[in-house]
Amino acid sequence: MGSEKFGDDDRSIHLQVLELQKLEEARGSSDTVLDFRNSVEKGDSGETADATPASSAIAFHRSSSRAPEQKLTLFALRLAIIEKIATCLGTLGFIWATVVLLGGFAITLEKSDFWFITIILLIEGTRIFSRSHELEWQHQATWTVAGVGISSFRALQATSVSLLRNLKRISGGVLKPILESRLSQETPRTWRNSDVPLLPYAKWLYISSYVSRLLYWLQLLSATACVALSSYKLVIHNYGEVHEGELDKRNRKAALSIFYSLALAEALLFLAEKAYWEWQVSVCNLLENVTRECGFGVTGIVSIKRFFYDAYSKSVNGSIFDGVKMDMVSFAMELLGSSCPDEQLIGARILRQFAVNERFAEDTLEKIGINLPVIERLVEMLNWKDMQEEEIRRSAAEILSKLAGKKQNSLRVAAISGAMESISSLLQNTRSLGEAPDEIGEKKIFHDHHLQYDYCRFNNLGLLILKKLSRDHDNCGKIGNTRGLLPKIIDFMHTDATLLKDENAEMVLSRVLTVKRSLQLVKMLVSMSGKTGRCLRREISEIVFTVSNLRDVLRHGVRYPKLQKLGIEILSFLALETEARERIGVTGGVLKELFNIFLQSKTRVDGNESRVRIAAGEAIAMLALESRSNCVHILKLGVLEGLVDALEVPLIRANAARVLRNLCMYSGHECFIDLRLIKAAAPTMLTSITSGDNKLQEVMLGLATQVFKFMSSEEAHVALTDSGIKKQELANSLVLILRKHDKPAIKVPRIRRFVIELAIWMMEDDVENVVMFRDLGMEKELEKVLENTAELENFDVFSGTAGVSRHSRTVHWLAELALTLLKEDQP
Repeated sequence: MGSEKFGDDDRSIHLQVLELQKLEEARGSSDTVLDFRNSVEKGDSGETADATPASSAIAFHRSSSRAPEQKLTLFALRLAIIEKIATCLGTLGFIWATVVLLGGFAITLEKSDFWFITIILLIEGTRIFSRSHELEWQHQATWTVAGVGISSFRALQATSVSLLRNLKRISGGVLKPILESRLSQETPRTWRNSDVPLLPYAKWLYISSYVSRLLYWLQLLSATACVALSSYKLVIHNYGEVHEGELDKRNRKAALSIFYSLALAEALLFLAEKAYWEWQVSVCNLLENVTRECGFGVTGIVSIKRFFYDAYSKSVNGSIFDGVKMDMVSFAMELLGSSCPDEQLIGARILRQFAVNERFAEDTLEKIGINLPVIERLVEMLNWKDMQEEEIRRSAAEILSKLAGKKQNSLRVAAISGAMESISSLLQNTRSLGEAPDEIGEKKIFHDHHLQYDYCRFNNLGLLILKKLSRDHDNCGKIGNTRGLLPKIIDFMHTDATLLKDENAEMVLSRVLTVKRSLQLVKMLVSMSGKTGRCLRREISEIVFTVSNLRDVLRHGVRYPKLQKLGIEILSFLALETEARERIGVTGGVLKELFNIFLQSKTRVDGNESRVRIAAGEAIAMLALESRSNCVHILKLGVLEGLVDALEVPLIRANAARVLRNLCMYSGHECFIDLRLIKAAAPTMLTSITSGDNKLQEVMLGLATQVFKFMSSEEAHVALTDSGIKKQELANSLVLILRKHDKPAIKVPRIRRFVIELAIWMMEDDVENVVMFRDLGMEKELEKVLENTAELENFDVFSGTAGVSRHSRTVHWLAELALTLLKEDQP
């Protein structure tokens, strides 16, 4: 999760934005705007390139502690060693019995030994048969549990909302067939494991856990019987008498002892294996402990059991080290590609939990990030809209939202064909969900469907994925080019008074989060530089709901300054485009709401509200830039006096000066009478010019160059007198500013321009000022300006490294004009 920092420059922008996961986050704060995102993004700690992953489970987790599943693989290894030793002894005993005893001494064996051997072989055969099929049924049991878990575990997490869903479902019996036919996505053509009718009227016999348990007890009984029979014969040691001359019986006693010993050893080893199994699983709660260490919830035990049985099966059926090579992430990625819904669910649950767990997230996302088929599978799952696949789809969306947090991974996601369309499928505005159908019954069906299906959560995940993808310049272009995606995003910015005033309902908080994420995403899109940024700003401004939605955020978002600020910043970026600037100006109430925020009369404001006021001032200044109609509209609002008063307020005086300067420049001659009120601000401007900091000096110099155009020499003299500043003191300050800024400055790119413009006005107004500037060394400073003028100084606003709103006269031309004035009448 990104965090925001606030810099000193009020024109800077920070791309990292806090996630609104709580209501308080919607009231957060961020820095102001009017600087733009470059094509080459600055890296951050959350967007590092992927490294080469570990090749095995042992190297999978790179922290100081081992991966939790290694306890399971080590347990499976130990069990497999015991199992294989027991199997080897059993095989040797079987061969010994069939070849040596029954094959070689079948006639000479005593009757009791013959039947004991036969029974032991039958018992061992039964145990081996049960053993070979137990793992299969144990494995099958995890499928059945997972299948049941889709509904039962969800019920454990049910809230009052889910209870309402169930009641709606019960009461809607008449509409249920219609709903099912409308919502079904495909016809199942294969049996679910738990639905196969193995025996008529005895479906319970097929329950995997019952069969597995039956085989388990059958093995224990077989092994116990084998121990009893073998021990009895070894203790009694009655193998019959061997008479002299009976050569065929002379080795019978040793052969039988060896067989009974092998049978006893095998059975004891098997019982020891089972005892060790029960000790670890039932007494030490190994599976539950690993589930807890992995951070899995209620459904996690299903995933852990499935992983353990797979690891144990591989160790038993193949090399004993096959299970040790397994890890949970690779195992989950395998299941994700399965065609079985239960396996897909288990795989999605595991990957989702590891992706959101801080301990495992880095390695998990690294492994997923280099596996393109898995990423494609996750993207494909975003299109699954069947209600039975809701959890799989949600897990896939959450994994992708984490994956997109790393820049390299975000490029891989966006490069997948159809990825943007799949992400777009997550965005379903539920406000109009019940309005599309014509019949009342169908409206209720869709309403019930919404209660059952968590659209709002998918909306938030979709917006979050897009927001992370939009950190890359090329991805922003793909978002803009995806058909129908921008209107969906804009639609989520819709809000009203009810939504932003009610803070108790859970749905309201989720909806506020949706509004915030949509605003964040749009801000990132419109703040792009270059051709991509221009295209996005034009397309977004042409959507008819964009400006009106932003206006409603400003109007109703008093309790959410974070949302207000995002909306204001979007307006500022859109105002870069001339057509968008005019659209905003003629949309009713936008300028009025901006001034209500900017000129609010509160004596005390917190940090969040302060930033919103600053942003509002910048937005107004951008809207007034080169727009005569917007300037006239502003004057009609009657805010001129408030703007002049705002020059005395440290928080907003810089932006108030920008707005006043643009009003003077672009409002037209018919507004001359109203603009003459600005003359009252002359003393404040002069004081700031002679004693302010760099930024304040720049904006006040810019305002002064326009205000003095409305003043006669006598009025200018009165303004100087009222401010307590003499002409020579002002002229000296201008020369010192040029001397201080002997080359173009990025933070104050227009300060030298404004100084020269004001000096020109003073020299044209009074010839005595020419001599005064000449004596102060202005000529030398102007010559320095001519030597290092830059294109940077010829623009009002910048989009990345490109200038916007070019001045009609270059700094070079102004410097030459000032030098000409200084040299006139010079002896």
